Amino acid sequence: MPDTEAVDVVDVVVVGSGAAALTGAYTAAARGLRVLVLEKTGHLGGTSAYSGATIWLPGNGVLRRAGVPDTVEDGLRYLRHTVGDRTPAAQQEAYVRTGPELVEFLERDPDVEFEVLPFPDYFDAPGRGLPTGRGICPLPLRGDRLGDRLGLLRPTIAADQFGKRVTRSTLFGGQSLVGRLLLALDRTGGAEIRTGTALHSLAVTDGRVRGVRVGPDGSARVDARVGVLVAAGGYEGDPARRRELHGLPGADWTSAAPGSNTGDALAALQAVGAEVDLLDEAWWCPATLFPNGRAAFTLGLHGGIFVDPDGRRFGNESLPYDRMGHLLHDRIRRHGPGTAFWWVFDSRTPSVPGICQPLPDPDEFRAAGLWRSAGTARELAAAIGVPPTALHETVERFNGFAASGTDADFHRGEDDYDRFFATGTGPNPALVALEQGPLHAVRIVLGDLGTKGGARIDPCGRVLATDGRAIPGLYAAGNSAASVAGHVYPGPGVPLGSGMVFAYRAAVAMSEAAHAAARPVG
Repeated sequence: MPDTEAVDVVDVVVVGSGAAALTGAYTAAARGLRVLVLEKTGHLGGTSAYSGATIWLPGNGVLRRAGVPDTVEDGLRYLRHTVGDRTPAAQQEAYVRTGPELVEFLERDPDVEFEVLPFPDYFDAPGRGLPTGRGICPLPLRGDRLGDRLGLLRPTIAADQFGKRVTRSTLFGGQSLVGRLLLALDRTGGAEIRTGTALHSLAVTDGRVRGVRVGPDGSARVDARVGVLVAAGGYEGDPARRRELHGLPGADWTSAAPGSNTGDALAALQAVGAEVDLLDEAWWCPATLFPNGRAAFTLGLHGGIFVDPDGRRFGNESLPYDRMGHLLHDRIRRHGPGTAFWWVFDSRTPSVPGICQPLPDPDEFRAAGLWRSAGTARELAAAIGVPPTALHETVERFNGFAASGTDADFHRGEDDYDRFFATGTGPNPALVALEQGPLHAVRIVLGDLGTKGGARIDPCGRVLATDGRAIPGLYAAGNSAASVAGHVYPGPGVPLGSGMVFAYRAAVAMSEAAHAAARPVG
């Protein structure tokens, strides 16, 4: 591509506006660098704005103030046991050891406040936190604090994807996290944010990334004197990549906002020689399929069972969502991308339990064929197209487990996480018999909270080339970088926590490089 005239020159360009991107932008601006944040869509916050905003950073000061006996060493031991050697030990250590430093830095701004959010870690491994976990989250934030920025903040997923009316007088979860980071960033006076500005490609001169080209044809250029941080999400919105890399029918079931995270950043990184990893992975989750073709993250199972096309259970339905997602993915590989899964529950369960987003309207779901009901398991099996005898036997066997309190097949209810959401009154609160008719079945699909493959980075967020060397001037974080968690999801808030840490470390590295270059020689 012929060179273009730079329309702007700044110290740091940050591509994306989720929690990782804004953490990097705020860190760089707070350390005296001039920052430009570029957001492809018309809203700020990315998928982070949809999230519950749990952040996994072991041993941080918020936990200590709340009396939670957690340590960095325990957190690192837990991460090493769960992730293993799938990602570099130095990267794992940088993530966990930097967490408390990041929290302390962020809390210096009066608008960034956190509290403990009870939520167990996802594996029974050495170093695991207490049964209530080690997560933190932002305090709620008054919406009017954001002024005009409130209109630019991406709406909640209920409003954005499912048309529900959601008031934002008070912001919670990811809405609060993004809002607080925006307030902190604005206070620095050293940053500008532009929406509706898509990354086209990275500008490279003499082997160094020196800026970005933006716009549909890349005809405009922004120069970055110090570096470019790409934290623009993954490729979950790209149907072709989802079919090729994940074996899914398309990209409609992801939690990402429609039209976002279509892999532009990944393509730009690969075009300059970045080594990529974990492209076959995502932050998986079971999701309830809605009549509009989208799917809502389903969390916190109170009752019922999952069955596959064979009419059989295939795992512990109370597993952490990514682990259940991997089981769903395994079944898709076996049966094909059109595999239909169903959540079977009885009438003691009001509506559909465990929906993280808007509760479905049964009449709308029935009209779309996504909710079926029948008096018996055999009749329900005929309605959802699974073998009647198999579903009958599956329900009877599960009811026996509920009576005894022991799931002999998949050990549901034996782990702290299983019991965290359980509300049953029998010997095992995670096992609730399906015996109050009619029985119901709701369609479940494999969803995700974003992809986790991207550019390989070093402990300071520098993007690595295929020969293992850092590409000068180029950094990545969040879902634009290959996750430090490898093939697993260790605990609630690892995507946000790791993304924010490596964006912070990237910004610190850039500011140190800038200050070193400014010092006189001799």
